[in-house]
Amino acid sequence: MKQKIGILSLGCPRNLVDSEALAGRLNFKNYTIVEDVTCAQVVLVNTCAFIEEAKRESIDAILDLIELKKQGKLKKIIVYGCLAQRYKDLVKELPEVDAFVGTPELTHENKRFALTPRHYAYLKICEGCINQCSYCVIPKIKGNLTSLDEASIIRRVKRFNQDKIAELNIIGQDITGFGMDVSGKGQLTGLLRKIASNSVDIGWIRLLYLNPRRVTDELLEFIASSARVCKYIDLPVQHINNRILKIMCRAITKQEIIALIKKIRKAIPGVYLRTSLIVGFPSETEKEFKELLEFIKEAKFERLGAFIYSREEGTPAYSFKGQIPQPLKQERFDRVMSAQRKIAADVNAKFLGKILPVLVEEKSDGGYAGRTQGDAPEVDGGVYINTQQPLKLGRFTQVKITDTLEYDLVGEPI
Repeated sequence: MKQKIGILSLGCPRNLVDSEALAGRLNFKNYTIVEDVTCAQVVLVNTCAFIEEAKRESIDAILDLIELKKQGKLKKIIVYGCLAQRYKDLVKELPEVDAFVGTPELTHENKRFALTPRHYAYLKICEGCINQCSYCVIPKIKGNLTSLDEASIIRRVKRFNQDKIAELNIIGQDITGFGMDVSGKGQLTGLLRKIASNSVDIGWIRLLYLNPRRVTDELLEFIASSARVCKYIDLPVQHINNRILKIMCRAITKQEIIALIKKIRKAIPGVYLRTSLIVGFPSETEKEFKELLEFIKEAKFERLGAFIYSREEGTPAYSFKGQIPQPLKQERFDRVMSAQRKIAADVNAKFLGKILPVLVEEKSDGGYAGRTQGDAPEVDGGVYINTQQPLKLGRFTQVKITDTLEYDLVGEPI
């Protein structure tokens, strides 16, 4: 009898795609995949090593599994992914782990074992990164950009379409780089047109991680004109001060970022703009931070995530002068999130009384929980649906918004 395998997937959705492929291969070989790792005999933990917080989470998870193994509740531990790829000396430091396996090759196999709810999925179209941002360790771990071949992508899309999933999330370190490793120029929009034409039974198509340097007029026109493509643009700008942008190696200026935001809002009325920022970058002055804070208040991003700068060995920024003390980085982070909290509340208040399509995801106290097209899975807010009538999970329903919170909406089905 084959052993029961538990898979613990940490970090971003890109890791989750790798974990699903791994689980699919094991399931195909007749191993039993269990959701609860305490019920498994062997656990594979797919780790993240992007920033300090992610590394801590990965190490803590491994230590918890080692404790289960010491108690005789677990036979083997296999550490997989970015942490194992980046830190080869873990073999000596964690002898209780049975094997360390680095990052996998990018592929779309027929065998997939869903680790997400059945109504949505992630589709990774590229791996590695073409950008060389000075703070980022991803190229060291994942290597240079590698685009998956178009035929493999479309085969996967057709399978998702057969399953009639409600939402397909297109992901990669930077999906605007798709094709640049092959032809020297981006081919994202052409690929998206083919994805859309082969997915007529998929409700929403969501694009995640668009580099501001490569958001083209053609791409914006496609998003604006495609009914099933979410009017949601994930545009990580990281900072707005020109000096900081330069030493981050972002290859874009404040003026270009502001002009792009205006262009996006004009091209796609009602767009949900999401961004991510880094606070406490080496040598960031109080004046430069205040410039970032003012930009946030003026841009009024519908969705915003902030990260405290993580000093990562192997990156150029690791050796930059002017490393900022942790308490000051934390204070700046708190100020950013405080400013965004008010912006988010004001954004949500505009939806009061409106009717929105909502993807129903789970039952909750007094009703259901779901998401609008402005809410990516796991990272954004959602909608509380007050109703006693039965709603189908994984399906869309029209909801009238009756109340608004800082990050969430409340409504009733109509």
